[in-house]
Amino acid sequence: MRNTLFWILFLFILPLQAQQKLPYLQKQGSTTQLMVDGKPFLVIGGELGNSSASSIEDIERIFPKLQRMGLNTVLVPTYWDLTEPQEGKFDFTLTDKVIQQARANDLKVVFLWFGAWKNSMSCYAPIWFKEDYKKYPRAYTKTGKPLEIASSFSENVFQADSRAFSQWMKHIASVDEEERTVVMVQIENEIGMLEDARDYSKEADKLFYAPVPPLFIDYLQKNKRSLHPEMLAKWESQGFKKKGTWQEVFGADVYTDEIFMAWSYAQYVERMAKLARSIYDIPLYVNAAMNSRGRKPGEYPSAGPLAHLIDVWHYAAPNIDFLAPDLYDKGFVDWVAKYKLHNNPLFIPEIRLENNDGVRAFYVFGEHDAIGFCPFSIESGSDRADSPLVQSYGKLKELMPLLTKYQGIGVMNGLLFDGENKERILSYDDLEITCRHYFTLPWDPRARDGSVWPEGGGVLLRLASNEYIVAGSGMVIEFKKQGENKVKSSVALGEDGFVSVGGKAQKTDNTWQGGMRAGIGSVDEVSVNEDGSLKYIRRLNGDQDHQGRHVRIPVGEFSILHVKLYEYK
Repeated sequence: MRNTLFWILFLFILPLQAQQKLPYLQKQGSTTQLMVDGKPFLVIGGELGNSSASSIEDIERIFPKLQRMGLNTVLVPTYWDLTEPQEGKFDFTLTDKVIQQARANDLKVVFLWFGAWKNSMSCYAPIWFKEDYKKYPRAYTKTGKPLEIASSFSENVFQADSRAFSQWMKHIASVDEEERTVVMVQIENEIGMLEDARDYSKEADKLFYAPVPPLFIDYLQKNKRSLHPEMLAKWESQGFKKKGTWQEVFGADVYTDEIFMAWSYAQYVERMAKLARSIYDIPLYVNAAMNSRGRKPGEYPSAGPLAHLIDVWHYAAPNIDFLAPDLYDKGFVDWVAKYKLHNNPLFIPEIRLENNDGVRAFYVFGEHDAIGFCPFSIESGSDRADSPLVQSYGKLKELMPLLTKYQGIGVMNGLLFDGENKERILSYDDLEITCRHYFTLPWDPRARDGSVWPEGGGVLLRLASNEYIVAGSGMVIEFKKQGENKVKSSVALGEDGFVSVGGKAQKTDNTWQGGMRAGIGSVDEVSVNEDGSLKYIRRLNGDQDHQGRHVRIPVGEFSILHVKLYEYK
C-alpha cells in the first residue's frame, strides 16, 4: 500500500505541482488573471527602449533604477541578431544578465522576441540572414519592389527564425524553471505590412487567389453572433458566402488584402507559439501598432494583431493568449476599450511615457481589470519619490491584493478625468456616486482660468454596503442616495427664497420629500498589507473632506482612502 501511494505521489501529484509553479492565466469572473507563484499578479511595469538591453553595462545601470521607480516587472527585448550572430551559433549572455539583474532587483521579466519582424521591418534579423535574400526572401509591393520585410510565406524564413527562438526558449527553461523570473513572452513585435496592405510575392499571390480555408469559414459561421463588428460587416457585404477566394468571400479592397495577410502572419506566429509551449509553457502574446489617424492598411502596419482582426488571429493562432495594443495616439479611453473584449483581456505593453501614466494605470486596472500597464522607454523616466509614476506604482503595488481579489466580479470602476471629461456618475446599491476632477472644486481657480488640466483618476472599489476604497489622484467623489433632494415644489428657488410667478413674487414651498440620506461617516488614509488587510494611517476630516460633503485626493498626490458611509433621515 505504501509503495502504491509513493508511486501515485511521484507520477501524478509532484509533476502537477511542478507544472503549476510556472506562470499561467486563469479566469476570475469576467476577467483573466496572470498567476505568478500561484497568486494573481498585476504587471506594474515598463518596457525598455529598443537598444537599452543590448549591452551588459546598460542592463546593470538601468535595473537598479527600475526598482527605485517602483516597478515589479520589466519588458525587455531579445535581439535575434545578437542571439545568433553567426548562423547556428548562439549567445545568451544578454538574456542571462537580464535575468540575473531582475532577480537582484526584485523584478519579473517579460521578454520580447525581436525576431523576423520588429515594427514591420526585419531590422533585428542577423546580417547572414539579410544578405541571403534568395534563401530568405522579402515581401514585395504591388509594383514589385522588395521590402526590408521578410516574407511570412517563406518556409526558410520560418525555419531560421523559429530555430533561434526555440534555442533561446530552451535556454530560458534551463536557467529559470526553478525561480520563474520570466513570466510571459511576446512573439515578434508589431507585425504588419507597410507600403501595401499585403505581400505581392509569387507565393503570396498564389494563396490569395486560392479559396479561403474552409475551416476558417466554418469558424466564422459558428461564431457569427460574437464576431467583431468589422469582420461581420466585411463578410456580410458579400452575402455571407461559405466558399470562394478571399475577394469573393470578403470583397475586393485593401481591407480584404489585410484579412488575408493577417491569416498568414497569425499562422506563422501560431507555429512559433506551439514550439514555445512545447519547450516552456508560459503565457504568450502579440502586440500591435495602432490603425490610427484615419490611415488605411499599409499606411499603418497592415494585418497586425489589431482589434478588428481578432477573429482571424484567434482562429489561426489559438496558442496566443491575447492581443495587446501599443498606445501612442490621443483617445486613450477609447483605445483601451477596443482591446478589453469578451474574448481578449487587456494588457498594455507600450504606452507613451508621460506624467499622466500614473492615473491611467489606475484607470485600466479599475475599469478593465487589466493584466498590466507598461510605459515605453521606462528607463528614461524619473525615479524621484515625488514623480507621478513612482507615486502611482507605489500605491498600485500596495493595492494589488485588493485589486486582484475583486477583479471581474462587478464591484470596481476606474476613473479618468481631464479638462474635457470632468465627471462620471456611478451607481452601487441605492447610491448615486458622482466622481469629478479635483479642479472642479468651486474654490480652485484652475477650474476657470484656462489652465491645461493634468489628468486625474483612480479606482473606486465597493468592499461592502456603505464601505468603499477610493484610490488615485486628482479626484472628488460625492455619495448620495438615489432620488435624494426631492422637494414638493417644481419651481426653482431664487436667492431670496422667492420666484416670479405670473409677474408676482411668490414664496416657494421646498418641503423635503426625500427618504434616507447618505452621509460620510469616516474617511481614513490607509495602506494595504500583503494579505489585503488595511492599516490605518490618519483620519481625514474637516477641511480634508469639506466638512463631510465629499471625499477628495488632490492633484499631484496619490492616496488610498477607506470610506465608510452611514444613513440618516
